[in-house]
Amino acid sequence: MIDPFVLRIEFFEGLVAIDEAIVERAAAEPCRECGGALHRGDHPRKPRGGLLAMAGEAFSRRFNLCCGQDGCRRRAMPPSVRFLGRRVYLGAVVILAATVSLAAATSAAATRTTGVPARTTRRWLRWWRGPLTASAPFVELSARLVPAPERQRIPQSLLERLADERPAAIAKLLAWLAPITTTSCPDGSRFLRAAM
Repeated sequence: MIDPFVLRIEFFEGLVAIDEAIVERAAAEPCRECGGALHRGDHPRKPRGGLLAMAGEAFSRRFNLCCGQDGCRRRAMPPSVRFLGRRVYLGAVVILAATVSLAAATSAAATRTTGVPARTTRRWLRWWRGPLTASAPFVELSARLVPAPERQRIPQSLLERLADERPAAIAKLLAWLAPITTTSCPDGSRFLRAAM
């Protein structure tokens, strides 16, 4: 079903490098509100990797920016390829656990394989098939993948369509999903395009 060593430390080091490039590009721009300089204001996260990505739990800093102008101090959180919005699990785990859940015979088997509770993976599958399919990044990705991926098999059908080996396909999918990881940085995909 899956190779348990797919998400090694090197995989997450690559994602951190992409996130670093994104935050550097975002920090070079002025604050959207007042035009002041943006400074690093990273904050800790406690990411979960389940049984799929224990190595990723070591990379717990979410890169963030903060305006240095007195009276403004607005935050500008650039997109991330490691974290999928406010979810506690790493983005790669959200993808893999949902894929395993689709392929597993029972939810108990999926939980034993991934370490993610069945209730959580069911919620993620609803998100993959519902709100995600209405998002701009998904519409753009679907337009590039002709014919479009099967919605009932998302994210598995997306990974199959990206036609790379599993780690590279996961990284590509995380890059496509990065713009939805933040709301404080509109058009964050431009930072991602420059970093990739």
